[in-house]
Amino acid sequence: MLDLRQIRYFVAVAEAGNVGRAAEQLHISQSPLSRQIMQLEEQLGVTLFERSKQRVHLNAEGKAFLTEARALLVNAARLEELGRKLASGATGSLAIGYVEGAVHAGLIAAMLREFRRERPDFHLQLRSRRTAAQFEDLRQRVLDLGFVYAPAPQGDPDIESMLVRREPLVLAIPEGDPLVDASDIRPRHLDARVWITVVRQPDDTNRAQFLAACMEAGFVPDIAYETADPLTSLGLVSAGLGLATVQESLQSAAPAGIVFRDLPWFKRSVEIHLAWRRNDRRAVIEDLRRTVNGEL
Repeated sequence: MLDLRQIRYFVAVAEAGNVGRAAEQLHISQSPLSRQIMQLEEQLGVTLFERSKQRVHLNAEGKAFLTEARALLVNAARLEELGRKLASGATGSLAIGYVEGAVHAGLIAAMLREFRRERPDFHLQLRSRRTAAQFEDLRQRVLDLGFVYAPAPQGDPDIESMLVRREPLVLAIPEGDPLVDASDIRPRHLDARVWITVVRQPDDTNRAQFLAACMEAGFVPDIAYETADPLTSLGLVSAGLGLATVQESLQSAAPAGIVFRDLPWFKRSVEIHLAWRRNDRRAVIEDLRRTVNGEL
């Protein structure tokens, strides 16, 4: 295998045309430099220089070797720089999972904006995953970070998490519904009304949590429609098919024909947590956690 030091010595002598002058540039003695060049020629099995008392000249083989030697040194320098960037976290690749609520809350866009400013050469892969799937993907090292709806299981030996956003739910009402004119919407106004809810399969807990919160508040919803995501639910509300609760940040993305009202007495909210592997001590992971935590 070629010695990069010998390649550097060869290039220096070839460009200086004199062993003594090359030795001065390299800050070494002339004899060790000459010995290294001869060892390189012996290893390659080819003479690279025509030698005289005053100068050394590249022969045809030496000129051909010089072109590739220079390219090798350039690539070696690039590889060394890449190693430094990888070590410092300035470049590399991360896979980040997310639930749709993190997108609606603006967490993904804010994270990407800040992270791209700090690490323009870093590649982030974004993957839509359910919460339970993200926890498993973190354990299997398929993901490096995950935006999830629930904290890591208590006492989990592999996964840590932190709360990064909590949003209240707001009531979405079709325009023209009598509730729009109510000065204060109370549980009795919602009892037996037609509702639209989101079902997240296969690990859905949304329906059960919604029903429990409604019963605790003092009304029973008539769930007539179930959708796969809250934006679809809002589309049905806009069509006048029923009521829905959605996270507050979705108001800006809602279709026309919907009025939103606060329900301060309704004991439910959307929580977004950031999850990561406990043993992942990379600087880039810590920086991302700080970036996301600043959005709370």
